[in-house]
Amino acid sequence: MPTNNTPFLTIFLLFLGLLRFDSFPGLEAATGKLASVPGLYVFGDSLVDAGNNNHLPISISKANYPHNGVDFPNKKPTGRFCNGKNAADAIAEKFGLPLPPPYLSLRGLLKREKRKSAAVTGVNFASGGAGIFNSTDQKLGQGIPLSEQVNNWLSIHEELMKLEPSEAQIHLSKSLFTVVIGSNDLFDYFGKFELRQQSKPEEYTKLMADKLKEQLKRIHESGARRFLIIGVAQIGCTPGKRAKNSTIHECDEEANLSCSLYNEALVKMLQQLKQELQGSMTYTYFDNYKSLHDIISNPARYGTLRIFIFLVF
Repeated sequence: MPTNNTPFLTIFLLFLGLLRFDSFPGLEAATGKLASVPGLYVFGDSLVDAGNNNHLPISISKANYPHNGVDFPNKKPTGRFCNGKNAADAIAEKFGLPLPPPYLSLRGLLKREKRKSAAVTGVNFASGGAGIFNSTDQKLGQGIPLSEQVNNWLSIHEELMKLEPSEAQIHLSKSLFTVVIGSNDLFDYFGKFELRQQSKPEEYTKLMADKLKEQLKRIHESGARRFLIIGVAQIGCTPGKRAKNSTIHECDEEANLSCSLYNEALVKMLQQLKQELQGSMTYTYFDNYKSLHDIISNPARYGTLRIFIFLVF
């Protein structure tokens, strides 16, 4: 994700909202029904990256510098694109799980035991700058697109298959697979004239949903059954988009409309996918767009801390 477009407001507000699940009915429904979650597996972009990009040799999409991590327990940057823990961490803590470590931190012979343990409780595959399409991260030098994140999951899946078959199947069916991705694909669309020439927003966003469907099916085929899918927020209201839009820094409504189009295509795709899989997949869609719009429009409803963060960012 380009530096001036990194949605800091989105990152902070999403995280803070997750700390109070009762603030967001969608998330409460997504997690309140799950009495037991033995493992959390995370796919996505900078909103939930736990440090995978730190292990990429030439990526410029990293958060390994101050003031990232200033509120993390050790007060040092961890590779998370925020001041402390991110949304995926908050979900893990809700279920009493350890924070899912970045997948790339588990490589090597010396990490074998840590990898074996993390395979059971959860792993984070997310990568800052990642998109549904493989081309999204090209100008950032290097990232881990969703298709490769799923490949990495299948590697961890091999570790789980070392358990007793019935135990592994039960574990996978009860674990939660969280997907937070799509914003970078939309940034890419508005940043590349040739993409806008090739397809209209309605066509492009449907292609996004169709491509995501392919990856969800791959995850499902490995035994996953429970999914939390988070829609994209208003990228037209990020600082970079506001600065470019007008002298009074209004939101870019064209970009926001494309976010709505994608979310609509995403919801429709998820409904179709559940039917295709004959009910073997359960999911909750969290309307990030609506929730964050409400926070921006009614900050007082969410407390003074949220108002402060809204004003700063």
